[in-house]
Amino acid sequence: MTDTHTTKTSFRELKLAEPLLQGVDAAGFSHCTPIQAQTLPLTLNGQDILGQAQTGTGKTAAFLLAVLHRLLTTPVNPRRKNNQPRAIIIAPTRELAVQIHKDALPLAEGCDMQLRVVYGGSGYEQQRNDIGEGVDILIGTPGRLIDYLKQHVYDLKEIQAMVLDEADRMFDLGFIKDIRYMLRRMPPPTERLNMCFSATLPLRVTELAYEHMNNAVTVKVETNKVTAEKVEEVVYGPSNDEKIPLLIGLLRHVEPVRTIIFVNTKRAAEKIWGFLESNGFQSALLSGDVPQKKRLRLLDEFQKGELAIMVATDVAARGLHIPDVSHVINYDLPQDSEDYVHRIGRTARAGASGDAISFACEDYAFSLADIQEFIGYEIPRGRISGELIATDLAPPIHIERKPRPHSGGQHAGQRSGGKRSSANRKHSRSRSG
Repeated sequence: MTDTHTTKTSFRELKLAEPLLQGVDAAGFSHCTPIQAQTLPLTLNGQDILGQAQTGTGKTAAFLLAVLHRLLTTPVNPRRKNNQPRAIIIAPTRELAVQIHKDALPLAEGCDMQLRVVYGGSGYEQQRNDIGEGVDILIGTPGRLIDYLKQHVYDLKEIQAMVLDEADRMFDLGFIKDIRYMLRRMPPPTERLNMCFSATLPLRVTELAYEHMNNAVTVKVETNKVTAEKVEEVVYGPSNDEKIPLLIGLLRHVEPVRTIIFVNTKRAAEKIWGFLESNGFQSALLSGDVPQKKRLRLLDEFQKGELAIMVATDVAARGLHIPDVSHVINYDLPQDSEDYVHRIGRTARAGASGDAISFACEDYAFSLADIQEFIGYEIPRGRISGELIATDLAPPIHIERKPRPHSGGQHAGQRSGGKRSSANRKHSRSRSG
């Protein structure tokens, strides 16, 4: 890899449709990243591809430009209805779907096309109505897409381009049956442009491509090193009791500009958020239980730099382009080695540098060996010195929750679940810190 994240190939060399060149200029792009330089000459000529590259290297722009070019240069069926999309882009998470839509808007500004995004959690009727008013490119998550498809809100009979983004994650989240359901309802693979992009391409993804794509060419970029080139990695080995003091101590030393702290559970996320808030670090909490509107607002504030720290479960680990993330902290080591790559890929994006700090604690240290085998090298060890351990911690702020409705005159604490809650509290005390 060279010192720059771009190549000598300019977008103007690629013979993109003129409206797209205007969008490329508006987005501030001039030269292609390696994945763009290798895939766009193929996709612009109608070649299906399986594209693999490190996260943050421009995969989204690569498939968006290919899709837009395809639609601009392919005739429209005169009998096509307004609610029949010409292209569909499927993403595993709502955050990624929203991000793709956001990235697509400036590129498509001069293309006179309707872009719609659909996802679960909010806006059910609004999203439904948006499709009914007209759609050229439909971006969404499998659940909401399938829901509307089965209700005949739209159909897939006029699809001219199809994109699967983060296809391996589709398998992990159990969406693959939905994906196959949609693919079988599109025109034959020979009649559409098909693209699959991801940071990893396991065998099950290549099998899917063989079944539902047209002689796809596999394009791999920078596979000699799995993780991003400019990430400085370190792993500490704290006990469970040292994790919170070490986290606060490190944050005091690094003065985070924009930091993501990854955890494995919602409970751990809430605990960390409470300690951060009570010890002077304003932060956002991002997990599956956070309402969709609030989640998008918090992401927006984090992206704008209004919040310096985001505590997240893996809901935020894939596909989001958040500029200038200085530090990624794996408070919990992920149990899936690929998730480690995707987490630390939130920093050092687009040629920038960044730091990835991991805790190999008593609960998750067993994952370290698998992670190192997967990435192909040993992560440097960090020494836990006394100055890194915060000793003056304020107690955490607790998240206030609305009481759950219950039947009868019995209170929640009086039910049979009360003993279980007591046991959980005991377990929490023994693992706190």
